Amino acid sequence: MNASTVSLVVEGDVALLVANNPPVNTITAAVRKDLAERVAELESRKDIRAAVLLCAGSTFFSGADMGEFSGPPKEEEYRALFNRLEALPFPVVAAMHGTVMGGGLEIALACHERVAAPRTRFAFPEVTLGIFPGAGGTQRMPRLIGVEATLGMVLDAKPVDTARAKELGFLDRVIEGDLRQGAIEYARTLREVRRTRDLPVPAIEPAALEPIRTDAKKRYRNQPAPELAIRAITAAATRPFAQGLEYETELVNQAKATVESKSLVHVFFAERETRKVPGMAADVQPRPVQSVAIVGAGTMGGGIAINFANAGIPVMLIDANAEALQRGLKVVDGTYESMVKRGRLTAQDKAARLALIRGTLDYSDAKDADLFIEAVFESLDLKRQIFAALDAVARPGAILATNTSTLDIDEIAKAVKRPQDVVGLHFFSPANVMPLLEVVRTASTAPDVIRTVMELSKPLKKTPVLAKVCYGFIGNRMMEGYAREAERMVLEGATPRQVDSALEGWGMAMGILAVFDMAGVDVGVNVHRSNKDKYPPDPAYYQADFALYEAGRLGQKNGKGYYRYEGRNRLDDPEAIEILRRRARELKVPQREHSAQEIVERCLYPLLNEGLRILEEGVALRASDIDVVWTAGYGFPRYRGGPMFYAQTIGLKTLLDGILKYRAEFGAMHWEPAPLLARLVKEGKTLADWARER
Repeated sequence: MNASTVSLVVEGDVALLVANNPPVNTITAAVRKDLAERVAELESRKDIRAAVLLCAGSTFFSGADMGEFSGPPKEEEYRALFNRLEALPFPVVAAMHGTVMGGGLEIALACHERVAAPRTRFAFPEVTLGIFPGAGGTQRMPRLIGVEATLGMVLDAKPVDTARAKELGFLDRVIEGDLRQGAIEYARTLREVRRTRDLPVPAIEPAALEPIRTDAKKRYRNQPAPELAIRAITAAATRPFAQGLEYETELVNQAKATVESKSLVHVFFAERETRKVPGMAADVQPRPVQSVAIVGAGTMGGGIAINFANAGIPVMLIDANAEALQRGLKVVDGTYESMVKRGRLTAQDKAARLALIRGTLDYSDAKDADLFIEAVFESLDLKRQIFAALDAVARPGAILATNTSTLDIDEIAKAVKRPQDVVGLHFFSPANVMPLLEVVRTASTAPDVIRTVMELSKPLKKTPVLAKVCYGFIGNRMMEGYAREAERMVLEGATPRQVDSALEGWGMAMGILAVFDMAGVDVGVNVHRSNKDKYPPDPAYYQADFALYEAGRLGQKNGKGYYRYEGRNRLDDPEAIEILRRRARELKVPQREHSAQEIVERCLYPLLNEGLRILEEGVALRASDIDVVWTAGYGFPRYRGGPMFYAQTIGLKTLLDGILKYRAEFGAMHWEPAPLLARLVKEGKTLADWARER
């Protein structure tokens, strides 16, 4: 055995190339070097009949080394290695298991045959990072499954199982039982070398590509990678293999150089950074969480309960009203039933998860819970009452969490005798779907409580972002200026459709006014009534919401808000527009024309500006944490990198100049630059410079 990441073992006349690069066998520079050395050894051997490439540990090669993305291109190095592997004079079998992604699948394509253990999954996920397979995947896969099927795998970016892989044609056999032994036996049956590069590629008619291009543009708005991928893959049918590889390299390096790819890679790493809490001692241990109690059986409470049941953690759902409790449990049942109907769960899975959720009207039934989460509506008085009741029944060491999205958690914590056990857990609606979890620490929250909830996010499949207490924390605080300007512009004469279309065209998952309708216009009104002391003395502030609410327009829940609804389809509604115009006349709001550029700038610039305030105040740990909040919880396009990354993309001076332009037009009440922004521009520094100097 060699003391390297790739070992060469010979069993009779079959050579085994065994990679072992924990935890997921990433194809790092060391792996490539060691594999190249083992291939060189095989090139000189005359006693080998066949070879098997396999990996130790939980998975076959999981993909390329993401850490290399910021350095010089490595495609030529991959290409040379894979070509040498493919050129070996005897059959080479890739024996796969686990999750075979990206470069891991590409190295398998360079082998002559491919076998896999049951439940192995295969994918080309690169387009989600603004690139596409760049180590021969666009040239080899079409030779095995055709251009159209390859386009499907690359543009879908979703894993396929062994049955689908065999059906498509890039997997030769599923090995039941021992993969290593089964692959060796399979290799011994091979009599000839079948090099993928030598296989013909069926031509594809240009007309067949048009719906594929149209769909890709719709799915990946404003992103160049899908079109570049289409060009690379279709080239496999028209260019010799070597030329196709060179063309693939040229196009993938174009994709890597785009802002969109850099943004997507930034978010990828940012999401992995959020669990790191600077200053927390390494020996701080999490508290055990083996049972949970949730107070409030409404939409949010039920969604949170589903999260825990999905993770296998028993849940007690508590409500003060028997009818509300039964209604909440019925909604939970309906959510699971819809998953069964869509094939996402079996009936047995549903029954097992529902068995973990119990309802009660009595707090004392949950006295042994390790974690309590309050999820009632936004009322400070009500939340304090609930926390006082929980304090009386919860066992010592139990964590008391609130799902508040705006309220002062330090004030809530004053209702208990154990403020060190209080923390904010802000789930996003629908709580069983949205990946973001804002974890809010108070002035008193104990370190082990923070450790507990940050680690608990893993089984819950949440991305946690740690924040300090302030109005709205990170996401909703930044939402204020964004939403304020959208509402102001419909008072100035823009239609709801005009505002939302500009934002969606820029990349937001949904326009903000449509978001208000989906959440409920009344919800926003109640929040702003409860927090009116937080807002500036502007008579037009959020008056669009108030005007619609007073006219009985609550959004999707009653079929009319900023739009009129037929099912979920939003339709322009002259009645809503007239209500907004009438309120504008009452407030004497000047009317104006709005370009798409103005709409985007006036909504986004306050959002970016507030993010810089949050960063300087220490509400967020890192600029990248703010980016994760908005990409994971608010529909900010990942290919823009999040608000702080986007601010750097357009340039901090551009942002400052824009804010000053609108301040000159609308006044300083809403358009005062963040001190950090002004200082960085004056000093010619970036956010990265500021982070290093802290």
